[in-house]
Amino acid sequence: MTKSTLQLIFQELQDHQDEVIHWRRHLHQHPELSFQEFETATFIKEKLQSFGLEIKTNIGGNGVIAILNGQKKGPTIGLRADFDALPINDGKDVPYKSTNPGVMHACGHDGHTAALLGTARILSKYKDKISGSIIFIFQHAEEKPPGGAKAMIEELNIDEIDYIFAAHLASDIPIGKVAVGAGFKMAAVDKFEIIVHGKGGHGAKPQETNDPIVIGSDLVNAFQKIVSRRVDPLDSAVVTLGVFHAGNAFNVIPNEARLEGTVRSFSEEVRKQVKENIYSLVKGITDGYQASFNIDYLHGYPALYNPQKETAVITQLFTELLGEENVVEFQTSMGAEDFAYFLNEKPGSYFKVGSRNHDGRTQFPHHHPNFDIDERALLIIQETFVKIVSHYVLIDEA
Repeated sequence: MTKSTLQLIFQELQDHQDEVIHWRRHLHQHPELSFQEFETATFIKEKLQSFGLEIKTNIGGNGVIAILNGQKKGPTIGLRADFDALPINDGKDVPYKSTNPGVMHACGHDGHTAALLGTARILSKYKDKISGSIIFIFQHAEEKPPGGAKAMIEELNIDEIDYIFAAHLASDIPIGKVAVGAGFKMAAVDKFEIIVHGKGGHGAKPQETNDPIVIGSDLVNAFQKIVSRRVDPLDSAVVTLGVFHAGNAFNVIPNEARLEGTVRSFSEEVRKQVKENIYSLVKGITDGYQASFNIDYLHGYPALYNPQKETAVITQLFTELLGEENVVEFQTSMGAEDFAYFLNEKPGSYFKVGSRNHDGRTQFPHHHPNFDIDERALLIIQETFVKIVSHYVLIDEA
């Protein structure tokens, strides 16, 4: 891809930013939860059709893809954006506030989708310059396991994709900067639900009961020692209990207690070990109290691993685009991301684009009711995607 062609594309991206921002705000006003993104998928499909692209819908559920085949043969690049929202009430006082009570784009997926639509629109004008193909992947249900990525992969012809990339807005990174990094960058996520079956009764006669709250409390304490005493200190893991529900009256011992939690890890061996520890502790403690239990253990997204080679490529590309001072280290996190499934199948990289400025409105963390972005970040996502395309899918001189 020649410099003059790149400059022309970048200028067109800048010229059309108002429309991309409008798309982002429309999506922000009309959020839909994971696996329920029917209107959002229709919006995406209609925009892609207006660009003259080949469209496929209902991929793995509500997923949508668009295919841009160049005039010449070459590699195939996948670019992915997610488009589901979260069960959060929008707390912002802005014109584009969510109109769907209790549902909000609090993680930037509206921005990812708008930016990828903008990228698809501009590149579709340069079909005759492209040597290879670009697949624009709009993925549903990133926020809720089992997620949409795995199901989309099962229906996509993933073998036809040579490289795949994704960007994520980041409110902890200043506008104008992008974060890249190789290796494990985000954790595997598992979820468990435990039901302790005891024997209820009157709170004044505990000797006649088998108190599931006491048993559950022992489980909470025991789980705190899994990481500190059973996992190698040189490895990483998190065991967090987020739900402990039992009973409805102050003077009644209930029959059951319900505990829910999450496990985060990088190593598959540690992931397996922690699961085995949880089962062992639950069985041992409930047996000791002569109680019974049920466990529902969901294996969620795998750990996200950015390959060294492709990450080095985009590091250089983004340095050329933004300057060395604006390419920062991707800080490893125990958060999870189902783009990991794509990277388990194909080489590529997942990176973050800063969306925070000095305005306090852009400084709230992800999944917060007041989350918002500096919309200039949408242009940066598009520019990074085009820069990646310029490396892998050659574009001839105009």
